[in-house]
Amino acid sequence: MQAIEFNFDGIVGPTHNYAGLAFGNLASATHGEQTSNPRAAALQGLDKMLKHYQLGLGQAVLPPPLRPRLDVLRRCGFSGDSDQIIKDAAQKQPILLACVYSAASMWVANAATVSPSMDCADARLHLTTANLNSSLHRAIEVGSTHHVLSQIFSSGEHFAVHPALPSCDTLADEGAANHTRLCSDHGHPGIEIFTFGRAATDRTKPRPSRFPARQTLEACQSIARLHGLDPANTFFVQQAPQAIDAGVFHNDVISVGNQNLLLIHELAWNSQSEMLTTIASRFEELTNSSLHIEQISQQTLPLNDAISSYLFNSQLLTLENGDMMLACPHECQTNVYAQNTLRALFARDNPIKRIEYFDLKQSMDNGGGPACLRLRIVMNDTQFKAMHEGIVFNERLYERLGNCIVENYREALSPHDLADPNFVHEAEKATQALYDILNLTPYVAV
Repeated sequence: MQAIEFNFDGIVGPTHNYAGLAFGNLASATHGEQTSNPRAAALQGLDKMLKHYQLGLGQAVLPPPLRPRLDVLRRCGFSGDSDQIIKDAAQKQPILLACVYSAASMWVANAATVSPSMDCADARLHLTTANLNSSLHRAIEVGSTHHVLSQIFSSGEHFAVHPALPSCDTLADEGAANHTRLCSDHGHPGIEIFTFGRAATDRTKPRPSRFPARQTLEACQSIARLHGLDPANTFFVQQAPQAIDAGVFHNDVISVGNQNLLLIHELAWNSQSEMLTTIASRFEELTNSSLHIEQISQQTLPLNDAISSYLFNSQLLTLENGDMMLACPHECQTNVYAQNTLRALFARDNPIKRIEYFDLKQSMDNGGGPACLRLRIVMNDTQFKAMHEGIVFNERLYERLGNCIVENYREALSPHDLADPNFVHEAEKATQALYDILNLTPYVAV
């Protein structure tokens, strides 16, 4: 059955700020305590969505959760009305206040892991909400994410929206940022690659020493079982500890795949040469076609430059004519190694025929590039018709969301501004307005 890939982009929330909460994310740490521009961040994301829509690509949106999470502050011992809670938290535990205001849900590549129906035993589209338990500011997203996904994909006949795995060290899950699907065509069965940073129950496997490995093998295996994936077409590969310690907090910072093309840095995985050979062989058996593997050497693109330019966090997309396009951040234009890498890719025989550059500086400065901002979901026509239609992107939705953002979002927000009790109501009003436009109801924690 014919299918199309939709990119669900996260709308940047009105509380977008630079608090430097993401340990192991170098951009987040570097820009911590600086002043952000929530309005510019959200509009930059919308402009990327509009360009993709105009290119004929499937595009949809996901709203941000309500912030701040005052219920989390109450559970941590703060009491009184909202004004008092904000005041006390700002004075006594400002990092905790930053966590409950975090807009990190904008990076919806971490929202869930998705397997299209043609890969799943019950022929339904499966989504497993990520538990994001490696950090508080991300873990509090889980209820809202599951709530929204359950509204959008409400038909049990066509979709299975799984709750997050139990929140524990053994089953740490960061979603689609550590998941890659390869296929001959979006509508045909494919190979699903789960990348993990550590094996929680096997201490003999290598681990990073500087930064945490956020994804476990056990979580990947659990999701593959929940989705009913064919073991012959499912691979579990380990991130190289060297890469994690250099700042590759998710696999999508060092690798990206689409259909019959895998673009990967040579230092991405353990036992990479062997794994690539095995995956390519299985791809050929499954599809009767060859897999294009573009492996970029450390000499061509040093690991530090791969991270700072976010070249591998570009979106790799299939255009209507079958050619592939890389949607790169502007930072790839200013990094000499990244530019040379892109030129070399064009000189070789592969499906990449176009590059577009996007200004996503507000997201990039907080540690998220183009691919971080989207969740890829492959659907057939029947599933598309069964999905909530209010989130499907078009020029009218672009205009309405843009007007809402301009009207309700601040142009400057520093971590110190989070101590303003009035900002609670301002942020809630702006977010509710987005849900009203999308005809969705937000998750309200109690």
